[in-house]
Amino acid sequence: MDALMTLLVFIAVLVVLYLFFSVKIVRQGYQYTIEYFGRYTGTATPGFNFFPAFLYRVGRRVNMMEQVIDIPGQEIITKDNAMIQTDGVVFFQVLDAAKAAYEVSDLYVALLNLATTNLRTVMGSMDLDETLSKRDEINARLLSVVDHATTPWGVKITRVEIKDIRPPTDIVNAMARQMKAEREKRANILDAEGDRASQILRAEGLKQSAILEAEGKREAAYREAEARERAAEAEAKATQLVSEAITSGNAQAINYFVAQKYVDAVGKFATSPNAKTILFPVEATQLIGTLGGIGELAKEVMGDNVSPTPPKRRGPFAQDE
Repeated sequence: MDALMTLLVFIAVLVVLYLFFSVKIVRQGYQYTIEYFGRYTGTATPGFNFFPAFLYRVGRRVNMMEQVIDIPGQEIITKDNAMIQTDGVVFFQVLDAAKAAYEVSDLYVALLNLATTNLRTVMGSMDLDETLSKRDEINARLLSVVDHATTPWGVKITRVEIKDIRPPTDIVNAMARQMKAEREKRANILDAEGDRASQILRAEGLKQSAILEAEGKREAAYREAEARERAAEAEAKATQLVSEAITSGNAQAINYFVAQKYVDAVGKFATSPNAKTILFPVEATQLIGTLGGIGELAKEVMGDNVSPTPPKRRGPFAQDE
């Protein structure tokens, strides 16, 4: 009886162990390849999977998440024979676990060597200036080449990025001098353009000033001519009125006209710039006598129609003619 119980317990333990080894629990983000006597038969997805033990076994545990591989630093000779050091990273994701497990022996080593050789090929076909300024183009070309090569492995290359490009020290110094010379050249060009624009604006300003000055002089000349014309018209009008007054027999008009001209002529001597002091002895009686003589002259010309000039009031110092 005891032997029977022991046998049953042993069989139960074997069943439990068999079930334990037959159940496959796959974590999220992974897939397991299942082999039947060494031949691939299927893929275990995340979750609970049952495959009879001893007949089926797990071949490869494949990481299905996006992963990254560092490209170690390496020296590359560019198209113009410049030595540079560069490194980068490759992002990839396994899309087919069976291909990744059985189409390539070591996926990570294969990806690393593939990215390294293609990096040398791409950057070696470019000049130094292109490698420094066209990183996006380098990344795109590497991505296209590496992704095409890894398609049979069930791998998708998502990104390829160049981390650092380090030219030699002497080239860096030469580039710094070149950049400085280029910036000085652009600064000189900007200064010349600014000077040119300033001279153009100054010339335009002088031109406008000359035009405005000429227009001002023309307007002033026009105004002055108009003023002289109006003064001449006024003078002619005054002369006409005096002539009409004389014709009508009024001798006082010609006396006033002649006296005004006489006074104006005397006043011009006082304002002459050639002398600061002028001694001009002129007596009032002589002026009155002159005016009286002109009046008598007018009477003789016009005859008796001229009305006699009324006598003027004599001052206390007046003298008889």
